Amino acid sequence: MSDDLLSRITIEDGKRAGRPCIRGMRIAVHDILGWLASGMTEAQILSDYEELEADDLRAALAYAAQALDHSVAAAAA
Repeated sequence: MSDDLLSRITIEDGKRAGRPCIRGMRIAVHDILGWLASGMTEAQILSDYEELEADDLRAALAYAAQALDHSVAAAAA
């Protein structure tokens, strides 16, 4: 995972309730993931939000992948 991509993710107290955002903007990683999950294409998102760049979308996906990468301990039966 590229540190360059992850450096696009910022977390600031008081901005979007401390949620991870893109480059200090008020566009949260959660927003981007929701748009993609709803079926919006990268081109649609970039057209609707001209301040975003393609690498911002990749950064949101990379951040989510890293956040979900944890081991799961199975309980002994």
